[in-house]
Amino acid sequence: MGEAYIRARDLSRVYPSGGGDLVVFSGVNLAVERGEMLALVGESGAGKSTLLHLLGGLDTPSSGTIHYGSREITGLAASEQSDFRNREIGFVWQIHYLLPEFTALENVMMPLLIRGTEREAAAAAALARLDEVGLRARVTHRAGELSGGEQQRVVLARALVGQPSVLLADEPTGNLDFRTGEMIFDLLESLHRTHQLTSIFCTHNLAFARRCSRVLRMEKGGLVPGDGTDIPHPGGQPGYL
Repeated sequence: MGEAYIRARDLSRVYPSGGGDLVVFSGVNLAVERGEMLALVGESGAGKSTLLHLLGGLDTPSSGTIHYGSREITGLAASEQSDFRNREIGFVWQIHYLLPEFTALENVMMPLLIRGTEREAAAAAALARLDEVGLRARVTHRAGELSGGEQQRVVLARALVGQPSVLLADEPTGNLDFRTGEMIFDLLESLHRTHQLTSIFCTHNLAFARRCSRVLRMEKGGLVPGDGTDIPHPGGQPGYL
């Protein structure tokens, strides 16, 4: 193993529940190298998305620490954590969360405008990312005028417009048909290499997971190594959890 850039130690996430505490996971440890492309697999409800939210600073662990390099993000104030997310991490979700009243270009500009970047510079950067994902001809279209695959490509452009070092993706192909999903994952792989990203994907698609440099499975409140071959395929859908 090389240098670990993302390190999570003794993470737990517990939610209060009417019948007692609900423990999603406890004592989770994770080290991710720079440049690694890591897949997190596991059955629904295993805690993959919860872990991704913690790693992205969108939620606070009940206990444990998360470091990016020498910086502990679990100890940051809310404003510092927001700035860290904006500059360091690109997010891709299963649901695109594009703002319907804005064009593709304006949606991609948003992270830079929030950062305080001049509008002209933000537009130039957004156009470059849209061109990179093959949507230069669709920059003036709103979300409702784009196909599902095109919407997800806008999301990829938005995630990368701020030049993050880390990409966190939660079921990035989950709402797409298999052929479109393959295209999006091909693009994710290409962007991972081109932008020298450290990437973590939560996915139910085992075929895509096995294309990553490492696969970890969430089960029984913890992480274990694996290639996903021992996870059942309900509904007879090969390649899916």
